[in-house]
Amino acid sequence: ARPSAFGEEPTMSEYDAVVVGARCAGSATAMLLARAGMRVLLLDRTHPGHDTLSTHALMRAGVVQLDRWGVLPRILAAGTPPVTATTFHYADRAETVALREPLYAPRRPVLDTALLTAALEAGVEARFGADVTELERDRSGRVTGVRFRVRGPRGGEHRAGAALTIGADGLRSGVARTAAAPTTWQGSAASACVYGYWPAAAASAYEWFYRPGAAAGIIPTNDGQVCLWVGLPAAAFAAGRDAGLGGLFAAVLARMPEMHAARAAAGIGGDRVGRLRGFPGQPAFLRRPHGPGWALVGDAGYFKDPLTAHGITDALRDAELLARAALDGNRAAFARYEAERDALARPLVEVAERIAAYDWDLSDVGDLLRTESAAMRPEVAVVRSFDDDEATGTTRRAA
Repeated sequence: ARPSAFGEEPTMSEYDAVVVGARCAGSATAMLLARAGMRVLLLDRTHPGHDTLSTHALMRAGVVQLDRWGVLPRILAAGTPPVTATTFHYADRAETVALREPLYAPRRPVLDTALLTAALEAGVEARFGADVTELERDRSGRVTGVRFRVRGPRGGEHRAGAALTIGADGLRSGVARTAAAPTTWQGSAASACVYGYWPAAAASAYEWFYRPGAAAGIIPTNDGQVCLWVGLPAAAFAAGRDAGLGGLFAAVLARMPEMHAARAAAGIGGDRVGRLRGFPGQPAFLRRPHGPGWALVGDAGYFKDPLTAHGITDALRDAELLARAALDGNRAAFARYEAERDALARPLVEVAERIAAYDWDLSDVGDLLRTESAAMRPEVAVVRSFDDDEATGTTRRAA
């Protein structure tokens, strides 16, 4: 299997599942369904080899899944360095946790392309340059597929029928909007961030820095670089927009002299590689992730503040929960998907809400981070418990 060029037509018009969005949540879900024997069409406006807004740190559950799916070797082959410790800096006090097993923070083109390649190898049919314009429905209102427009000189209008249409199309999901997916929980706090990349000779740890009203981090990644990010309340980001992203970045770093020492110790120097990028903040939410003929995964169904560096791990976890529900295919299975997702997500999103509010002092934030760490343990147990069954591709059903 191979990804299509822009403008090619799908090879068939009826599928078991159409997945809209080919980033980590969509490609992972498509891969798992195809490994179990489903006919899957994967659509996206752009190829996931292009970068996207993300600070891309993986937590334990995500690494466990990538390893079990056989995707982790591709990420390591791309030169993604192991992260062997996490250090939390609270002004002039630091706590380091050595990791028994490494974590990783692959750049998104590395991670997303590795998952897409695994999906194509499983038999997924992919089309890029495809704008989904409509959800098709039957007389009862059940979603029965999509209509999409392919850009380019050989483009045109197409339809793809499917028993299940999955929205993996991000925070502002068109599938969620068109399916009228209700919001079941709404947050109010939001943090903004600014980040960029610098060359690094010796970085091997996640390093998180906290000062009242501000946060920052160092994330080792591909190409001998680190991602340096700063976080601040969304209101402060909006108020400081006239200073530009560079001004906001410098203003937060000026409040964190301990980060300069950490940068020197990790061999971070030289000129920034590429431009700074910024995220203005977005309150968290949970959407109902399923309905007649449709489902949501990744940020389309659940978004929490990126200050926790847990969004990709959430997406991979929920891809597997959704794939297992889709293979059962009944209403009870999708209700179970929502219940399992929410049971794992709510403790994380609630502590993220408190961290993103930036109304803590340094002793408070330490307690909140320990609460966040404890909230991650159940999801690690869940993903470790998944058997090598249909959803992981060991057993394939008839196509």
